[in-house]
Amino acid sequence: MKKSYRIKKEMEFHTIMKQKNSYANRNFVVYIAAQDDVIEPKHFRVGLSVGKKVGNAVMRNRVKRQIREALFQMKNQIDPTKKLIVIARPNITKLTTEEVANNLKHVFKLANII
Repeated sequence: MKKSYRIKKEMEFHTIMKQKNSYANRNFVVYIAAQDDVIEPKHFRVGLSVGKKVGNAVMRNRVKRQIREALFQMKNQIDPTKKLIVIARPNITKLTTEEVANNLKHVFKLANII
C-alpha cells in the first residue's frame, strides 16, 4: 500500500481509538473514525497493529503482509471517508491469506465500511 494510505503516528492512533467506535470478531478489532478532510477525501487511511502475543517478528510481519494484501484487494469497496485502525488478535497465525481476507471483510461489514 502507498504511504498516503498509512497511519503511522502514535497521536493519530490515539485520536482514533479515543472515539471508541470499534467492531470485532475472533481475529480482528477495527477502530473507525471520520477523516479530517471530508470535503474531498481521495481514499481511506489505515493503521495496523500486530502485538507480540501474535508471535515473533517474522510471524508479525507475515500477518501484516496478509492484512495489507486483503486491504489492497478491497480498496475499491472501502468507504473513502474513513480512517481505520486494524488490530490483529493472536488466533490469526493459524489462518491462510484467503481466510484473513474473509475475516477482515466480515468485520468491515459489521462496521458498515463496505
